[in-house]
Amino acid sequence: MKYKLFLLLIVIFSVSACDTGQQDEILSMTVGGTGIPNTVGEQHFLDFQEAVTEGLPEMETKMLIYGQLGSEENLVSGLRRNRVQFANLSAIIVSTLVSEAALLYAPYLFDSAEEADFVYDNYLTPIFTDLLAEKGLQFIAWSEIGFHNVYAKQPILSPEDAKGKRYRVSASLSSRYFAEAIGADQIPMGYGEIVQSLQTDLIEAGDNSVALYVKTGKEQEAPHYTLTEHSLGMSIMVARKAWWDELNEEQQVIIKKAWPQANESRRSLRAEAAEDLTQAEQMGITVYELNDEQRQQWKNTTQGQVERLAKQVGGRSLELLELINAGKKEFQSSKLTK
Repeated sequence: MKYKLFLLLIVIFSVSACDTGQQDEILSMTVGGTGIPNTVGEQHFLDFQEAVTEGLPEMETKMLIYGQLGSEENLVSGLRRNRVQFANLSAIIVSTLVSEAALLYAPYLFDSAEEADFVYDNYLTPIFTDLLAEKGLQFIAWSEIGFHNVYAKQPILSPEDAKGKRYRVSASLSSRYFAEAIGADQIPMGYGEIVQSLQTDLIEAGDNSVALYVKTGKEQEAPHYTLTEHSLGMSIMVARKAWWDELNEEQQVIIKKAWPQANESRRSLRAEAAEDLTQAEQMGITVYELNDEQRQQWKNTTQGQVERLAKQVGGRSLELLELINAGKKEFQSSKLTK
């Protein structure tokens, strides 16, 4: 009898210990990112932390949002190993898990920010929720980075000017296809190597959004910035799905709502970019705005790259492209009826 009682106590203790361990895991959240101090992106993270703390005071939140965990590749590894539960990943790094995400950076996929907003909000969320879930990630929200523009040591106003230039490309197919289309000499490298490579003349040009160009050191080495607006940079807020599924519905809702809503997130980011461009001259940057004819030259030169990318990426990319085109068509129709 004593032996049975002893076994029962062991079982109860073991179950309690497991439950406690599980709760401890559920009620802690490490947030990973590669944010830049004193930017809107940083503020989004800080607002998120404040909202989570207010809504879930029992949640222990550890913010490692300034690259303390290393590159985005490290964040992906952290999510896989449960060292990170919530993170901001660019669509480029997501494409290493979900190949279809590469299509989001295709040149001139969207004609305007408003068109992109409509398509992302009304067409793309469900398919990416499914694609990410298959890779163990929970879609939380889109987080815009901004349209990519061309930076260079010397002005590049047309695709002809880019021919033969040593041009930094990322690991994404879209980046390579864009550089190939404009006739540039492709130099693959990570984001963290760009400034040094400009200083040593390993590269002469590249492209990135205002947020990832101004005040990053690139503007000092490559002060000519042409507003090609050829690729909309996008990141995705994700959670580790196994961790997320252990949360109750109320906790999930609070965390989702804690991240700035799409309209506010876009408004603040675009306002910051506009402000940075107005101060460009003071920072030694020369900004070149393109007229319709000049912009059309860039579009003509990169024509066909969207379809090429979709076929090369495979998976559900053709389905994704159909969704995007349907969304663009509805957006244009809605404009005509207003």
